Amino acid sequence: MSYEEFWRPLTALYDTDEAKAIARLVFDVQYGLTMADIIMGKVETLDHQPLQAQQRRLLQGEPVQYVLGIAEFGGLQFHVEPGVLIPRPETYELCQRVIGIEQTACVSLRRDPVTILDIGTGSGCIACTLAVELPDAEVTAWDISDDALRIAGGNARRLGAEVRFEQQDICSVPDDHERWDVIVSNPPYICEREKAQMERHVLDYEPSLALFVPDDDPLLFYRCIGRYATQALKPDGYLLFEVNTLYGDAVGNMLKDLGFTDVTVYKDQFEKDRFVYAHKE
Repeated sequence: MSYEEFWRPLTALYDTDEAKAIARLVFDVQYGLTMADIIMGKVETLDHQPLQAQQRRLLQGEPVQYVLGIAEFGGLQFHVEPGVLIPRPETYELCQRVIGIEQTACVSLRRDPVTILDIGTGSGCIACTLAVELPDAEVTAWDISDDALRIAGGNARRLGAEVRFEQQDICSVPDDHERWDVIVSNPPYICEREKAQMERHVLDYEPSLALFVPDDDPLLFYRCIGRYATQALKPDGYLLFEVNTLYGDAVGNMLKDLGFTDVTVYKDQFEKDRFVYAHKE
């Protein structure tokens, strides 16, 4: 099998550039081949049976990150499988905003140690990234899914990230008071009615539990987390969300109604309303 014989059938699902990019990712991550190696014909020297098996999975619409078992996030590599969402680049922007709170010398992050809670951790990408980049912080991560906690725990061990993982339902939280300096979350936020606009590889393979909310209650998890944060955040604490771009203002207004201040909706790298930031005085 040549490089072209691997990528060209993928154009049935992807445009040419994306098909080539997927092929290059497979050869790089799985086989350590550079583009120069590919040009020199080293693909033809590989064992074709595993290559054909990977190609079949890709042609069935399975995301390349699941086929490889690896997703890159903020320069770190995370193990992923269908029990967790594939980390997205925009979510790393959320991590950078948490890190930016420290860099602006906010009072809450001068405490020693800073306490951070990641709600709905999935693969652990947010919690592990923060633990690696803020090594003096105490990072805790919650998820309701056994699979997610298993996968996230494995990622933390591989990355040497000090994270405490706890199984917890977002909407049935403990009666915590002034426990955290920062709460960060990328909860489920896609309405059921949006399914028709989604790619097959997301719908067929990524976990519904981590994606969807009822059409009649799109702010379900934001409201649960916001109410928890009103008492669980320490004074001068911060709440940061990734949000459905359709509901940035609605989430912001809900947080204002709960008594948060400095509520701000931020755009992501694609100029879409993606993040909401709020302060507890």
